[in-house]
Amino acid sequence: MNEPIVARHWLAIAAPKAAPALATTTVLALARIWNANGAEHSVGSAVLMGALSLGAAAAGVNAGNSTGDSVLVGTAFAASGALAFAGVAGYADGMPLPLLLWSLATTGAYALAARYWRTDRRETVAHERDMTDRREERAHIERVETMRATTQVEVARAGAAYAEQLAAALVTRAALPGFDPAALERAGLPELPARHRDT
Repeated sequence: MNEPIVARHWLAIAAPKAAPALATTTVLALARIWNANGAEHSVGSAVLMGALSLGAAAAGVNAGNSTGDSVLVGTAFAASGALAFAGVAGYADGMPLPLLLWSLATTGAYALAARYWRTDRRETVAHERDMTDRREERAHIERVETMRATTQVEVARAGAAYAEQLAAALVTRAALPGFDPAALERAGLPELPARHRDT
């Protein structure tokens, strides 16, 4: 069976691997823009981001207790961490602390993502193996059925050819001069059909 070959673009392959770094870098850039526009040493902004971060974490705990959906819980805790990171990066003066937090957040994001990537890879490999096994089994069944059908056709052709040859031989033998069907019967050979005896 022919399967279509699908070649994915290199950006489609690289995008999921770059997503954690792009997300933390975007949060850092937006926080530093916010810092330059008045969030530096602003207690009100820090309290707001702290409250939002705690709210997202509480939503993650609530989602984990009520639904048990790991994707929803992970998203809520990621939002909580991003808000806390943005609050600190927006409040702090200078770049060392925001860059340190950015590197920690990026490392943590990749550590969490690697677990999901491994699980996804295992499921993909298991699915590919299952599909390969099914394809091979179906191809084997098709080959066996093709051989069986070919054999039946060959047997039918051989039977038809034998019947034609036998009919031709009987007709030819009956047409020979001095042919005596009664002599064949006395010799113990099978009796010829009545239509051949009449000829």
